[in-house]
Amino acid sequence: MSSDGLASFGYELGLLKRIRRSGWWHAGVRDPESVGEHSLRAAQLAALIAAEEGASPERAAFLAVWHDTQETRTGDLPLTAGDYLRKPEPRQITADQTAALPERSRDLVREAVDEYETRVSPEALCAKDADKLEMLLQALEYRDVGVRPVDEWIESARKGLKTETARKIAEAALTLSPLSWRGR
Repeated sequence: MSSDGLASFGYELGLLKRIRRSGWWHAGVRDPESVGEHSLRAAQLAALIAAEEGASPERAAFLAVWHDTQETRTGDLPLTAGDYLRKPEPRQITADQTAALPERSRDLVREAVDEYETRVSPEALCAKDADKLEMLLQALEYRDVGVRPVDEWIESARKGLKTETARKIAEAALTLSPLSWRGR
């Protein structure tokens, strides 16, 4: 077993707490949430969506935990970079990231990223919907504190949702104030 490889990867994953979701800078957010913060709520939402969809909440949450880990190597690339950069292949980045890990850990992470990227399982669909839904909720929260140009993020997220549960959550979120959760 390579404890050094596991420790190194653990340090690398810590970068996710400091890497900011850079697309929000285009909307005027001075200090957007980190990739790690985004991934946590996406994993939580993935579990809830999967539970309602009859899929495995644990697996959906696990896939969402790993869905953006490649950004330790690339940073969070905003949509506007798409015209100038080729989209990095998440599975290749993950293969590089996990090369020094013991076989079981390496396979665990690589299989999770591959499942998420191929979206063939119900859990992967729930995890992807959670990623979109998290962005929608974040946009609504930013709008509630005065950031106005977030409508394109909201619409993009809504259009990308595949599960009935995620679509219903999005519609409910659009009718509630982000601060109304305290009274429920």
